[in-house]
Amino acid sequence: MIYHKIHKESTGSVIIVLFLMFVPIWTIFAFADVSTWLILLVHIVGLILLLFVLFFFRVPYRKVSRDKNAIIAPADGKIVEIHEEVETEYFKDKRVQISIFMSPFNVHINSYPIDGEVVYVKYHSGKHLVASLPKASKDNEHNTVVQKYENGEEILFRQIAGTVARRIVNYAKEGEFAEQGNEMGIIKFGSRVDIFLPLSAKINVKLNDKVQSKITHLAYFS
Repeated sequence: MIYHKIHKESTGSVIIVLFLMFVPIWTIFAFADVSTWLILLVHIVGLILLLFVLFFFRVPYRKVSRDKNAIIAPADGKIVEIHEEVETEYFKDKRVQISIFMSPFNVHINSYPIDGEVVYVKYHSGKHLVASLPKASKDNEHNTVVQKYENGEEILFRQIAGTVARRIVNYAKEGEFAEQGNEMGIIKFGSRVDIFLPLSAKINVKLNDKVQSKITHLAYFS
């Protein structure tokens, strides 16, 4: 896979890691007489942390698998839930819920699953339970976005923070038109995305499938 840049949201995390790398070294030189092995160890640990942060914020080059009738995965990860569920925040009726769990090793950029107008955006504070748990969908910190398709159908997708993930970044704005595969946001360090589809949608994935944002067709409009 080709990576052509590091995501702009990495800046704060990189600064923190660099701070953690160099402050201990300055402290050692200033106040302690220690061997070069300890200094080398601090460098190695810091370098590992820095490489992990850069790896986490990698942005892969992907050509969007566009299909006007398809609902494309909004995130990389593993399918952990597929079932009918009453969506209580926006639709207030029964929908098909598909949940994608993202480990810290997945690409964490989120993208729009369809072409359509953004009709709803709302952030919710909450807990930081393990993101793979079903109750994390409602109890954890999350951000909800709804897009309206050209046939009038609406789909809802929800960025959910996890135990490690403590920051949700969302660029969606109500009233704007968003193209399928364009970046919608990012969740930092392990999390989950739920997507709620019409009951008539034809599901194209199964439990434990690995999916990729911009590429995998989760379902099709009927």
